Amino acid sequence: MEPAPSYRESNRARLREALIAAARELTVAHGWDAVRMVDVAGAAGVSRQTVYNEFDGRAGLAEALAVGEVERFVERLRTELDAHGDDAAVATYAAILLTLDEAARNPLVRAVLTSGRGGAEGLLPYLTTRSDVVLTAAGKMLTEWVGARLPGRTEETVALAVDAVIRLTVSHIMLPLDTPADTATRLSGTFLRLLR
Repeated sequence: MEPAPSYRESNRARLREALIAAARELTVAHGWDAVRMVDVAGAAGVSRQTVYNEFDGRAGLAEALAVGEVERFVERLRTELDAHGDDAAVATYAAILLTLDEAARNPLVRAVLTSGRGGAEGLLPYLTTRSDVVLTAAGKMLTEWVGARLPGRTEETVALAVDAVIRLTVSHIMLPLDTPADTATRLSGTFLRLLR
């Protein structure tokens, strides 16, 4: 049994959540490029130095914002996949469609896609050059799902299929070429063929 977090740890976790929530709201409203640490501090009711102490600067805040959003979404994907039992075709189609639809509707994802490149401190790299956040979180969950629902595949086959479907889905988020439903059909079919 893990010990309960201390009062100080609980307060720090709440502060961190409040700062990330404030950064998310400001990003949705104004775009990441316009978000300043002082604005996040003001929205959360703390000093600018508190924000810097927690995240070591704007790049740390961007990473925390991206990681939090990805982790929440991956849990939604797990629920969607599990809702379809052992029907892998329906489950993967539904999960990919959820991803594409959510990317189109989610105001934070829209803010990321419409923001400037932002260099190392921007949010767009978390979908492109620093997509390891997405690949790691989604990849772990999807690998576990395949192991439970489609046993008997080699580790190498699963790794290739999981990596490919995540990268292809992110690519279609960045540059949609068809309707989400048609894209989900093609990508889920590709994923399942790679797993054979």
